[in-house]
Amino acid sequence: MAKAAKRAWQRMLSGRRLDLLDPTPFDIEISDIAHGLSFVARWNGQTHGDWAYSVAEHSLLVEEIHRRSNPDCAPKWHLAALLHDAPEYVIGDMISPVKAALGSEYGQMDDRLSAAIHQRFGLPAHLPKQIKAAIKRADRISAWLEAIQIAGFSRSEADRLFPVPKPELLEGLEIRLRPPVETRKAFLDRFALLIDEIDKA
Repeated sequence: MAKAAKRAWQRMLSGRRLDLLDPTPFDIEISDIAHGLSFVARWNGQTHGDWAYSVAEHSLLVEEIHRRSNPDCAPKWHLAALLHDAPEYVIGDMISPVKAALGSEYGQMDDRLSAAIHQRFGLPAHLPKQIKAAIKRADRISAWLEAIQIAGFSRSEADRLFPVPKPELLEGLEIRLRPPVETRKAFLDRFALLIDEIDKA
């Protein structure tokens, strides 16, 4: 008797059934993304504070850094920055050493989910290289700030591992640690504002 195929999909709270091996834009809902990311901890949870620093919170910070660094950028690319880690709402946040150990399969799954998410919200499946590089730089600047403020890194360690931002870029920025319900709302509110910006552009 043939073995039954292993399940490769997850039922989302919206009622959608997301196939991790073959995701489609029709399976993606922003409410599921915001909810999932607000419960996924950055740095494997190894951060100071009474609340985990979530991927949703990190995404809000990356979008803000991207906006400050690229003020003339089209609004859709700011949305791409907010959604840069969106696949982690179903596959979790893997720290870099674990990703390296897993090899290419994790990256391929991440790419498939990213493409479906982008298409769901009117972005190209694959971002232009220049935009992807700008978002990655904002991501790494965010990591520098997180490393120093909440993840226990010394300034010298962070300076070796991540790009050191210009002081004016960080003015007024803060690492927020708050309950998932508050982060989820902030993420959804920011998404709605960006969609409105895109519609008016």
